[in-house]
Amino acid sequence: MKRRTFVRRTGAVGLAGLLKPGAAVEALAGDGSGAGPGSAGRRADLVLRGGTVFDGSGAAGIEADVAVTGDRISAIGLDLPTGALELDCRGMAVSPGFIDVHSHADLNLLVENRAESRIRQGVTLEVVGQDGGSVGPWSDGQFEATRDRYRARGIEIDFRGPAGFIERIGHERPAVNVTSMVGNGALRGFVVGGDDRPATEAELERMKALLAEQLRGGCVGLSSGLEYTPSGFADAAELVELARVLRGTGYPYATHMRNEDDRLLGAVEEALHVGRVASVPVQISHLKAQGRRNYWKAGAALELIERARGEGVDVHFDRYPYTAYATGLSNLFPSSFRSGGSAAFLARLRAPDTSARLERACRDKVALLGDWDSVQISSTNAETAWARGRRLGELARERDVDPYALTLELLERNRGSVGMIGHGMDEENTARILAHPLCMLCSDGGAYAPYGPLSAASPHPRGYGSFPRFLGHYVRDTGAVTLEAAIHKITTLPARKLRIPLRGAVRTGYIADLVVFDPESVSDTATFDDPHQYPIGIEHVVVNGVLTLRNAEHTGALGGRGVKGAAAG
Repeated sequence: MKRRTFVRRTGAVGLAGLLKPGAAVEALAGDGSGAGPGSAGRRADLVLRGGTVFDGSGAAGIEADVAVTGDRISAIGLDLPTGALELDCRGMAVSPGFIDVHSHADLNLLVENRAESRIRQGVTLEVVGQDGGSVGPWSDGQFEATRDRYRARGIEIDFRGPAGFIERIGHERPAVNVTSMVGNGALRGFVVGGDDRPATEAELERMKALLAEQLRGGCVGLSSGLEYTPSGFADAAELVELARVLRGTGYPYATHMRNEDDRLLGAVEEALHVGRVASVPVQISHLKAQGRRNYWKAGAALELIERARGEGVDVHFDRYPYTAYATGLSNLFPSSFRSGGSAAFLARLRAPDTSARLERACRDKVALLGDWDSVQISSTNAETAWARGRRLGELARERDVDPYALTLELLERNRGSVGMIGHGMDEENTARILAHPLCMLCSDGGAYAPYGPLSAASPHPRGYGSFPRFLGHYVRDTGAVTLEAAIHKITTLPARKLRIPLRGAVRTGYIADLVVFDPESVSDTATFDDPHQYPIGIEHVVVNGVLTLRNAEHTGALGGRGVKGAAAG
């Protein structure tokens, strides 16, 4: 199949005949606010010539040129005037920059500001602060510990919360844009601490005030990670009270739910309950049904969400395009046993009154996934680097030890901080979830590079390949999603959900975050066994008008910004 064939099948080429040479495409121009200060009559800095333009709305593509002047899209049409730089995009798709609605890039963007694993996927905006774990607010002790840890890597931490992080990104200018949610776990850790107990009335008021302060500083919602500590020590009533702070902003309550396997449906009900009672939008993070015995629940969960949507709850969800998840190895154990922090948890692993219960719970969790080979180690300290990338069952057999004993050894030698990948989801469910009209795509991944300090771990391949895999496997290869619908899910839909102004669409006057990719070749190449591999088929990426990826190679340009939501200030 020739390169142009796939984009033609979207119905784009037939619409091109409606345009007159030199005329703007009104269907794409929309409600933009102009090409930006000082751009009138100015020669365009960049023209993307002859691509099939998908505006992000879900409409079919239209063959057109796109001109960029400064940091804005200045014109869209046929045969636009010559620009200072022109790129031939014939046979390729031109899209708004991809928005990763659930990212864990966070502080690694300060370690490696080229954002190699992100920009090469076409991601131009990272939404961090997920799963209840934003970068602050921090107490003095938390701030000092974080500052010292990153100072050893040559990075100076000079902010105390996610709004400050957004400001720092604005000065740092990495290759990608960044905005952040506020994590309820971070709020709880700052105000309540790491204990499993209800917040007092005064503590709850303090958390609400901190949340409001961060929202005024530019953050775009509240996140929770209810399978993690201390986020999961908040009950539904506490979550509702915090979520009520979002009223009037339009921002969502995003939740990694309390359970994603045996108690999935109850967890979905809790998420929807928070949205109903607090009267705020809901974003369910990385919706899934883990474990073979729970695969049937994916359909039931979608029905619950659709029913709530019909009843007026503004609910969406997101998902990464893989059948394995990533978390901490400690998550094989119930969160109630992790109260008080890592030292207390590690002590309970060996304590006579708790060790048997913890072992039973861990073995039950592994059985839910399948077996010990369903657990893959992703990150450790240097002392136990021999475990990175290995399946626990295989590694235990090789070392002639019981897999549970090996689990304890790794946790203890890493002070509880071990990353894992869990292989326990269904491909059919994954495609069904991704294709659902309420679904957005996410990576749920961090920022990595095949060189330097970000190459040490053996991460989930989603950190390198989520968006190309979605466009390649689920759009082109299986046809689970149309190209125009897929682009909508990764551009306009998340921008609207988070109330990000002037991004997520190809419209005149909008910020020039743009991706040019080849629908015929776009694919992920990162694997679970060899994750540090760049995708293919993402040809050019423009961030705030700055050409950052050209002919699939990083230009070294750094044009990213800290992005604030519409309710900032």
